Amino acid sequence: MSTAIIQTLDTPDGAFTILEREGLVEASGWTADHAALLARLAAARRPDAVVEGDTEAAAAVAAYYAGDATAIDAVPVRQHGTALQRAGWEALRGISPGQPLTYTAFAARLGNPRAVRVAASICARNAPALFVPCHRVLRSDGTLGGFAWGLEVKRSLLDRESRFALSRTAS
Repeated sequence: MSTAIIQTLDTPDGAFTILEREGLVEASGWTADHAALLARLAAARRPDAVVEGDTEAAAAVAAYYAGDATAIDAVPVRQHGTALQRAGWEALRGISPGQPLTYTAFAARLGNPRAVRVAASICARNAPALFVPCHRVLRSDGTLGGFAWGLEVKRSLLDRESRFALSRTAS
């Protein structure tokens, strides 16, 4: 039987819930609705049981919101998908805070700049939001595009990371 730990934290962007199993974040997002978070996982990949508790990833979320946009980088995640999806999720983790990419540029990182819809699909299927920063991908005209947790949250994250990047270059 597989049991996962779920924890909801208060953040400046609202409630943020983490689902962690065996020390790996499998899903996370800006909601207090545990069912909505579990729905981000394929039915066959959902844990048999979920208990409320403290996750290992919570400290990284607190550090991120305290100003360390790189705190999320080392948090281990587990995602299930095709080889291309897994490569895409790994590539998302390589996008630096404050330096968002367009879907076209993200597709180019995956080896096919014309595969914009594939790039968008990889972002849409990303379950451990924040830790795999799909919010760092924008439309080619610079607009936000979509985000499972709302465009207000996406804008807030990008603004926060932009300020972080500016403060790093100023030091």
